Amino acid sequence: MNLPFILAKRFVAGEEFGQAIGAVRELNSKGIAVSLDLLGENVKSREVADQTLVDYQDLIKGIADEGLNSSISIKLTMLGLDIDADYTFDNLSRLLETAKSNGIFVRIDMEGSDYTDLTVSTFKKAKESFGSNVGIVLQAYLHRTAHDINELAGINADVRICKGAYSEPPNLAIRSMSEIRNAYRLYATTLLQRTSYPRIATHDDELINWTKSYTNTEGIGKERYEFQMLYGLRQPTCEMLAEDGYNVRVYVPYGTMWFPYFTRRLKERKENVFFVLSAMFKN
Repeated sequence: MNLPFILAKRFVAGEEFGQAIGAVRELNSKGIAVSLDLLGENVKSREVADQTLVDYQDLIKGIADEGLNSSISIKLTMLGLDIDADYTFDNLSRLLETAKSNGIFVRIDMEGSDYTDLTVSTFKKAKESFGSNVGIVLQAYLHRTAHDINELAGINADVRICKGAYSEPPNLAIRSMSEIRNAYRLYATTLLQRTSYPRIATHDDELINWTKSYTNTEGIGKERYEFQMLYGLRQPTCEMLAEDGYNVRVYVPYGTMWFPYFTRRLKERKENVFFVLSAMFKN
């Protein structure tokens, strides 16, 4: 393991599936479900996309063989979205067939805004064939989410709502944190009222506490939704929520293509930078 990955391992469970299994088992032992994320993005060749499909299928089979409480998370650019949309959908369909036969749920991650239209349309097409075995992510800071959330709630889509992790211009995304929180609450309300099982993805105490208060007031049971967080962030909070009877899921990334994911985590929270800097000078 090289030095940069040693620093990234707070957020990345390993470079191979076998290295991530221990992290998944530890979380499962605390009553916390997992979504395994084989890292990577923006594949440019069919050869690599084809191999990625095989890697995803092997991951699904590995989860089933190991008896892990885990779904998987995928990026469509890993399956060829930069190459051809129809080719990507064919790869996605093969992946979802493998997932369904193994009882594994698949979450389609949202990438930068250049891919939002294609991601949403590909998801809707996949949902027609695979129903509740496939879900999507929406980002609260995007202006267009006001439309997307209503459209997807109308088909009872399985939606993971998050604030948003990519750098986007103000004509596409809200920049003020208070406004992002307001949008998040509005969209979470839509999902909680109109969909079967929304996924509330946030590390923000203000939004966590709001969700708990809102669902309690509205008589929405803890079994009707789940909190989601990222590996390496707020684990004591995850454990506390699980102990209190909430459904909790942690995204556990692994793989050799960890650098873009790692740098996004550093940009999101200044305390993550301090953690890495302190690790550099230990021993």
